[in-house]
Amino acid sequence: MAQTTQTHTHKFINQIAAGETINDIYVVREPILRSTSRGDLYIAMFLCDRTGQLNGRMWQASEVVYKSIPKPGFVHITGRSELYQNNLQIVVNTIAAIDPSKVNVENFLARTTKDPDKMFKEVQEMVGAIKHPQIVALVKSFLADKDLMKAFCSAPGGMKMHHDCIGGLLEHTHGMLSVAKAILPLYPKVQADLVLAGIFLHDMGKTEELAYDMAFSYTDSGQLIGHISKSLLMIHRKADALRAAGTKIDAEIVDALGHIILSHHGEYEFGSPKLPATAEAFMVYYIDDLDAKMDQVTSAIDAETSEANWTAWQNALQTRLYRKRLTGQG
Repeated sequence: MAQTTQTHTHKFINQIAAGETINDIYVVREPILRSTSRGDLYIAMFLCDRTGQLNGRMWQASEVVYKSIPKPGFVHITGRSELYQNNLQIVVNTIAAIDPSKVNVENFLARTTKDPDKMFKEVQEMVGAIKHPQIVALVKSFLADKDLMKAFCSAPGGMKMHHDCIGGLLEHTHGMLSVAKAILPLYPKVQADLVLAGIFLHDMGKTEELAYDMAFSYTDSGQLIGHISKSLLMIHRKADALRAAGTKIDAEIVDALGHIILSHHGEYEFGSPKLPATAEAFMVYYIDDLDAKMDQVTSAIDAETSEANWTAWQNALQTRLYRKRLTGQG
C-alpha cells in the first residue's frame, strides 16, 4: 500500500474544534442508514484517524450514497464540525470513497511509541521465569507459533478504550508483566507461574478479534465470539496439540489458566463470563485494570490541546482530569 500521495496537511481529529469547515480524508467505520421520525434517511457513522474518532451524521442521505461508502475504508468528506449535546460531531455534506493507495496510512493507524522488538524480548524474558514444566510447555507452544506472535506484536490492545494502536496488545501485555514482576514478591502465597502465564495469554484472542489493516474494527469472528472466548479456545487447542505430541498437560492447569482468562474483566457487566475466584485471577484482573486505566488517563491528558489545567470530560473515566504538574523543588 502506498504511503504518501496526500498533498495537503491533514486535519487530525483531535485538532478539530466546533464551528470549523471540514474538507479532508478520514477513515469511516460502521456507517448505518437510518430514518428520522419524519421518515427522512440519514447516515450515522464514525470518522477516524490515528488521534481518535468523532460521530458523523449525513442528513438528507440516500441509499445510493450509503451503498457507495466503504465499510470500513477511506473517504473524502466535506462538512462542518458542531457541538451536539455537548459532544463534538461532524455534519457531512458530501462523502466519497478514496483509493487507499492515495492515502498516507500513517495518519490513520497510531503505533506504539515504544520499541516492539525490545518489548517482545522482555516479554519472553519475563515469562521465562515460569518454572512449572507444564505451564512452561504451554507458554513455549505459543511463543513458537511465529504467525501468532507476529500478530501478537502488531495487534491493537483495544478499539478505543486503551492501548488502541498498532503494537498496543504487546505494550499492554508488557506493562502488565512488568507490574506483576514488581509486586509478586510481596505476595508469596500467590502462584507466580499462573499469574505470569495468565497475563501473557489473557488477551491473546485479540489477535483474531480485531482487524487493523486500515482502521481498527472487529472481524466477523471477533464480533461473534469475542477475545475472551477466543483466548480460552486457543489455550485448549495448544494443550490438545501438546498432549497429542506426548506432553502431559493436566486439566487443572488448563482450568486454572482458563479461569484467569474468563474472569479478567472482573465483573459480569464488563463481559467476564466468570468472576475472579482465585488469588491469581484477582491479581491479573487488578493489574489489567490498572494498566488499562493508566493508559486511558495519560493518553487523555496528552491528547488535550488547550492550555487549561483540566481536560474535557472523559466519559469512560467519568471525570475530567487535572493536567497541571508540580513545579519547583523542596
